[in-house]
Amino acid sequence: MNGITSSNVKRREKKANSRKHRSVFLSGEDQSDMGAMKRFSTLFSSFRGKISKDRTGKEPDLPASTELSSVEEKAKEQRYSSGQFFFEYLVVVRPKKTKDGIYEPQIIYQFPKKDGMVRFQKEEEEKTLKALTLFCFPEGVNWAPLTEYPSETFSFVLTDVDGTRKNGYCRRLLPDGKGARLPEAYCIISNVACFGLFSKIFDEVEQRRKISMAMIYPFMQSLRESAFPAPGHTVNIKSFIPERGTEIISLTRPTDSWLEHVDFRTLFKCLSDDEVLKVFAATVLERRIVFIADELGTLSQVIHAVAVLLYPFIWQHTLISIVPEILIDVVMAPTPYLLGVQKSLAEQATDQTELLVVDLSEGRKETFIKSMGDEDTILPHKLKDEIKQALGAKNENSSLEELNRVVPEAFLPFFIKTVGHFQKYIVRNGKDQQAEFQRTHFCKALESKSTRRFVKKFVQTQMFDLFVQEMEQRPASQDGTGFFDKKIAEYNKKMREKAKKH
Repeated sequence: MNGITSSNVKRREKKANSRKHRSVFLSGEDQSDMGAMKRFSTLFSSFRGKISKDRTGKEPDLPASTELSSVEEKAKEQRYSSGQFFFEYLVVVRPKKTKDGIYEPQIIYQFPKKDGMVRFQKEEEEKTLKALTLFCFPEGVNWAPLTEYPSETFSFVLTDVDGTRKNGYCRRLLPDGKGARLPEAYCIISNVACFGLFSKIFDEVEQRRKISMAMIYPFMQSLRESAFPAPGHTVNIKSFIPERGTEIISLTRPTDSWLEHVDFRTLFKCLSDDEVLKVFAATVLERRIVFIADELGTLSQVIHAVAVLLYPFIWQHTLISIVPEILIDVVMAPTPYLLGVQKSLAEQATDQTELLVVDLSEGRKETFIKSMGDEDTILPHKLKDEIKQALGAKNENSSLEELNRVVPEAFLPFFIKTVGHFQKYIVRNGKDQQAEFQRTHFCKALESKSTRRFVKKFVQTQMFDLFVQEMEQRPASQDGTGFFDKKIAEYNKKMREKAKKH
């Protein structure tokens, strides 16, 4: 796995050669930070190689899939669509008994099957699909037929060798039947990030699975033919189910697309406000953090929620919401990471120094199994109290929509008050010259000693470094036009009005 470059010069060169990264608040098709991607792609590539090495020495053949008829591309109404397909492909994964008597996850269906690829492309796709089976069943081969198993939904992110980012959405369920049987995982690979919408799609998939597996594919074909809706718009999918006839299924994308991949409810159900702030403090300083839980959905939802708390900054290091057993060695990496590890693998993940291990499971004896010990003192005391006070606007019964309003309103002011004056210290030497950030003057401008102490540490992080580089490189005409810029302007206006009253 690649290490994190310490030299600012190297960071700038790497950034200049990559595509421009954007805010984590944008939908998945717009997120493209290459530095973080390349680090994970190296990890993912070695992971795919390890699969091959740990098995028979060669990549196993994929099971044959029953293909549907080819999908015709139909015209898209641009006022309803974003121009993106809902998904790239669907795979169905099920543990199968091997000659050794163990159950190994294997793909039993793929739609659509890609044709016309050259040999290299086909080999790469087969390796990726094989790796997917282990994200769908990260427990490895520890499976046996079951009589009861509650369905669960979770997500993960894959970054391929070329830096392409793909979102994986998975629903694991136990098919209807009698006696012991094996669970199935329905995994959708998509270029777009919208967890809520794909959860609704899986509700339809699970409903159809109860009737017949064959009922799923016409629905997925209709979905595949439809374009992904723009924020706030709806797409209608026709679906036929025996005894119910043809139905119209409406899928509406949230207006606030920058929060559609996040569900804050799980985070605040698992952790108290004080515990969330402790995790936030460690994340802001880019430390190594491991989350432990039994449920895969809990791990993926909590890690994605923690990452969003960093807005307008983006986590630049390794982020694996669910670590497959075969990849557990990633915990030994010396660089920052956010990892989700199932409790059955906890002992293998916590035998490290200098990391924060957060237990999210119910009935836990303690939340923080391991810590650095200074997490409570990282954030300026006054600003931490302000976040806690703002979080008080929510309660145990707060809806997803309420949390999507309260949580950003609690955390965003923290960054406005600590680094919101950055624009004053980005100096342009000429109209066509790249701007330069005056780091020392920026830090000295803060009056509060505790805030200045925090900011001196924060400006050393890679997330801040790359944020500043983007600000330096953007045209002067775009200054003040971003979401964060507008929030800073609103805050400054509010402070001026408050000063006039006094």
